[in-house]
Amino acid sequence: MTIPFLDLKKINAPYKDLFHQKLDALLDNSQYILGQEVLAFEHDFANYCGTKFCLGTANGLDALTLILKAYIQLGKLQPGDAVIIPSVTFIATAQAVVNCDLEPVFAEPKADGFNVDVQTIKEKINNRVKAIIVVHLYGELVDIKPIQQLAQQHNLLLIEDAAQAHGAINRQLNKKAGNLGAAAAFSFYPTKNLGALGDAGAVTTNDEDLFRCIQKLRNYGSHQKYVHEINGYNSRLDEIQAAFLNVKLPHLDTDNKARRGIAEQYLSGISNEKIILPKVGDFNAHVFYVFVIQVANREQFLKFLEAHHIGYMIHYPIPIYKQLAFSRYKNLHLPRTEQIHSTIVSIPMSPILEPHEVQRVVEVLNNY
Repeated sequence: MTIPFLDLKKINAPYKDLFHQKLDALLDNSQYILGQEVLAFEHDFANYCGTKFCLGTANGLDALTLILKAYIQLGKLQPGDAVIIPSVTFIATAQAVVNCDLEPVFAEPKADGFNVDVQTIKEKINNRVKAIIVVHLYGELVDIKPIQQLAQQHNLLLIEDAAQAHGAINRQLNKKAGNLGAAAAFSFYPTKNLGALGDAGAVTTNDEDLFRCIQKLRNYGSHQKYVHEINGYNSRLDEIQAAFLNVKLPHLDTDNKARRGIAEQYLSGISNEKIILPKVGDFNAHVFYVFVIQVANREQFLKFLEAHHIGYMIHYPIPIYKQLAFSRYKNLHLPRTEQIHSTIVSIPMSPILEPHEVQRVVEVLNNY
């Protein structure tokens, strides 16, 4: 039996007929840019997240970049300001900061997990720091309340990189990812819990000034055709991707529930002293974009998985500050970060995994 890491064809198969209907309608009305599908998605996704506003963007990186650019435009950030970000995250988090001429300050993860450590954030705050970007890594919400308190105490902007956490809920605050900071960036890359059939992203916020500014920035700095108030960009959610997302959004909670069920089977079924399982507190606060384990001798373990036809991925093999693109940070030494990057492995996780497939993964890992 071969179990792929992810089967996007199978994930999208139930929506195939509706996708075709949406495509036919789009071809008939010929409204390809910022049409009714985008407006509908922005309305529905804002409601889903519990925010006043949502703006579709071309992708998740653009969503985060536009938030920072808008804060600069509004005078709440200035080029050269420092922004605290997690040291364990996808490179886009850091790229958005650098692309806005801001300085990333890397904060280590907590000792017993993958998300950023609140204490480390506290230690990094100084007069140059003007914002904090938290990342709900792998689908798990960060411990947001103490970070909110830090942000308020030091008058810092608090921004969410929610690209991996669609639908995760903080029960204490009764709020979802996307509504836990001043603004949030989402990605709808095809592999995400809410995935398009291409690149797509969005910003959610309750700040009307920010909303109006990003609305212009994403569209050449224009709110009225051929009238350009500020220097902007071309980063609009594509109408056809919005149409596909409109089909899939009503099923997001059901899919997340299925992911949690699979995670529970992994957590209760995998019992091998060579494998470190993730520690999960509140399952509502985790949507398991990926299920990440840790193993000491990763190369040997990966060969074992390949021999038994179990798919895998590594999210992510190289720390940001070890990447050539960020070579000016190469002398940083962040031991917890480096330990995580050298031991993590993502095993199959998706809402369409069959019970016998999950059981097979469990059996293989227990026999390692």
